[in-house]
Amino acid sequence: MFSGSIPALVTPFRDGSLDEAAFRAFVDWQIAEGSSALVPCGTTGESATMTVDEHNRVIAICVEQAAGRVPVIAGCGSNDTRIALEHMFAAQAAGADAALVVAPYYNKPNQEGVYQHFAHLAQHCDLPIILYNVPSRTITDIGVPVLHRLAEDYQTIVGIKDATGNLGRVTAQRLACGTDFIQLSGNDETALGFNAMGGVGCISVTANVAPRLCAEFQAACAAGEWGRALDIQDRLYPLHDALFSDSSPGPTKYALSRIRPEMPTDVRLPITWPSASSQAAVDRALEIAGLV
Repeated sequence: MFSGSIPALVTPFRDGSLDEAAFRAFVDWQIAEGSSALVPCGTTGESATMTVDEHNRVIAICVEQAAGRVPVIAGCGSNDTRIALEHMFAAQAAGADAALVVAPYYNKPNQEGVYQHFAHLAQHCDLPIILYNVPSRTITDIGVPVLHRLAEDYQTIVGIKDATGNLGRVTAQRLACGTDFIQLSGNDETALGFNAMGGVGCISVTANVAPRLCAEFQAACAAGEWGRALDIQDRLYPLHDALFSDSSPGPTKYALSRIRPEMPTDVRLPITWPSASSQAAVDRALEIAGLV
């Protein structure tokens, strides 16, 4: 259902507001460059600092502009189960193909609470759900036993974006949930190993900046062309690293300013513009990747 290179889209802000024209052009560029699906309102999209109206508008624009050319997986996560459900309803009404729902953060629920959170969402909305497990941000982990229960109990829970950084999880989750359960890497730098162990793609930060290379990398993995995939990995690795040399998505927006000067570069507090050392790292990485 979902595979390949899937950018977690940045949100272009200009003078504090959503720049709709820039966002539409960015969606078109991503599709033209080979991205296989799009994720609006993820972490890289600064969803944490959007109003509800902005959040819904970004998803609606993405769906409208994509116009069925690629699927749209709408970011719908919240630490409040009721708010996550409202996001899912809005995304479904806009025509999104699935919801990306992060594990509930800050509250620190136990594993039964994690299960009940996602179960409630699946019980009350039939939009397909891709779980998002990123303990480095949420503290909460979606354990493999809970993942198994959810996949077994709810057909609309179709996959996971795994940003644990633990490649062993790919095999554990494959054995627990079956080969049809979609596993997408949430970390660009380990996507090669992730795919080799059974993953089918990546919800990517780097694909914002290098969509064609990321699409070619994923196509090589899917074809079992591991040597070619490794060559592209080596070319992209410095960029994977540089885009997290300061708080995300600051370095990503800086990188885009180098290759798409028409993109606005505003970030919202508490995120700030990346440091000079971060910018230098991005500059070097863009050169190594052959993007400038």
